[in-house]
Amino acid sequence: MMTEEQIIRAGDVLSDPRNQKEEIQALQDTMYVVGGKWRLLIINSICNGNKRFREIQRSIPGLTTKMLSRELKDMEANQLIKRTVTDAKPLMVEYEETDYCLSFGGIILEMISWGKKHRERIKRV
Repeated sequence: MMTEEQIIRAGDVLSDPRNQKEEIQALQDTMYVVGGKWRLLIINSICNGNKRFREIQRSIPGLTTKMLSRELKDMEANQLIKRTVTDAKPLMVEYEETDYCLSFGGIILEMISWGKKHRERIKRV
């Protein structure tokens, strides 16, 4: 059941009359940018303070070097993260979330909350 706040928010987001084609396109765009098995986990890791490549990789079980490299490049292209190279010996590369990425934070928190509730629900069965 939706809260009153969620109903108001839905009214702000959804067109009247509803435009399913526009809604599908918006969902597809969102899924393209943050979808997949690893992206939300990488965002979460970076937001939890893991800035270096190996730190991010070690914080996410099963994430390969090749996949992390690919995902970081895509996320940088979509302006979710910023890559900074420090010209030092040895060369240092750090990743950080952008303000644009942080604008997705509320959704991630809701997904974490929903996931915890779902896990508890399934355990009870």
